[in-house]
Amino acid sequence: MAAPLMLILILAVTIRAALYRSNLADLIAERVEVVSPLTAWKRVVEGLALLDLGVSPYSGDVFHETPLIIYLFHFVVDYAEITFMLADVLTAVALYKAVKEYNKQVFRKQKFALEADRYPLDCLELIRTPKEMYYIPLKVATFYLLNPFTILSCVAKSTCALNNAVIALFFLATIKGNVLLSAIFLALATYQSIYPLSLCAPALLYFMQRQYIPVNYRRASFWWFLTQYAFIYLGSLFIIVGLSFFLLGSWDYLQSVYGFILSVPDLTPNIGLFWYFFAEMFEHFRLFFLFVFQINVFFYTLPLSIKLKDHPVFLMFMQLAVISIFKSYPTVGDVALYLAFIPVWSHLHRFLRNIFLVACVLLACSALFPVLWQLWIYAGSANSNFYYAITLLFNVAQILLVSDYFPHAFLRREHHLSYGLYLKRKDGSEATLVLK
Repeated sequence: MAAPLMLILILAVTIRAALYRSNLADLIAERVEVVSPLTAWKRVVEGLALLDLGVSPYSGDVFHETPLIIYLFHFVVDYAEITFMLADVLTAVALYKAVKEYNKQVFRKQKFALEADRYPLDCLELIRTPKEMYYIPLKVATFYLLNPFTILSCVAKSTCALNNAVIALFFLATIKGNVLLSAIFLALATYQSIYPLSLCAPALLYFMQRQYIPVNYRRASFWWFLTQYAFIYLGSLFIIVGLSFFLLGSWDYLQSVYGFILSVPDLTPNIGLFWYFFAEMFEHFRLFFLFVFQINVFFYTLPLSIKLKDHPVFLMFMQLAVISIFKSYPTVGDVALYLAFIPVWSHLHRFLRNIFLVACVLLACSALFPVLWQLWIYAGSANSNFYYAITLLFNVAQILLVSDYFPHAFLRREHHLSYGLYLKRKDGSEATLVLK
């Protein structure tokens, strides 16, 4: 499997290197679907210029990335293209290794359940086979590296690629069972964009499941592990924030980064739901709706955690999708990360209802984004309603995709694994469903 992965990595790097040398690089770097006021490389360059002049990059309203990012590029700015390509390669390799380890665990659980006769005989066709699961890690790496969304983000030098790399490393550390590294990488991801805080729930559930710690509020072991993980996570976050203060000598970045993410002052169009809504919002309603919009990312964490407490990896996939849909400044790079997990759930495809429709809508929206932008901004024959309509449709398609996987496909398969693939009467004979 190492040879095919290496070929995919070489192909992905070649495509990116060719695009960097083409005339399309500057055009891609300006696309509002690919970069945001948080992740745009142009803003990083302006922040570096201010830093070189001895001025705080957060003194104006231009730079909104974290201090560690700007100090990273302060040393590697001449190798920025290589840095972003390495970030994509690192993300793909981390996802590959994590999914490979996860598949081993799934196979062991299935084997144990089969030996214990826990599955009804008529649902054995739903059991995943080693042959079916063998190529899934490679497919995940391919889905990430060769996804046009990922390629565009890399060519635009969007710092979203770095955030994806940190989240992928967090996923790998969690699947491997390394509590320390998992908490550190989660702290790094939270430090960069706040929203990955919601990934804490699936990580905790996974570790407790792995270490046979019951999710029981009356158990001391539950609270002891929760305290341990929280201590490592908060301690890591405190060290990172303290290091940022040490580098800058001020706390200006807190308002410029996290205040910017939460208050959404820049209404530059993007693929998210915030910009148009708040451009039309009356000022005295703004604070209330900001709270309503921002809480969406975290609102679904508790109910999903309760329902999926035995399936924390699928919960992690769901949380990544929710973050990419409801964050304040999303880009296509955020969408590419959770789409890379689609091959992991290939066993659910037989239960999906809208996959063809959703795929067509996502492709159509991706093609129409630049068209409607051209008609609105340059031709003047359209207005912001046209662009927001396609943005809204793009997000509706994502919501349909997520809701098709859960609750429909995932819960339906779990139901069949418990009660059988076909309906039965109380006496055990086969039943027929009649609609009246």
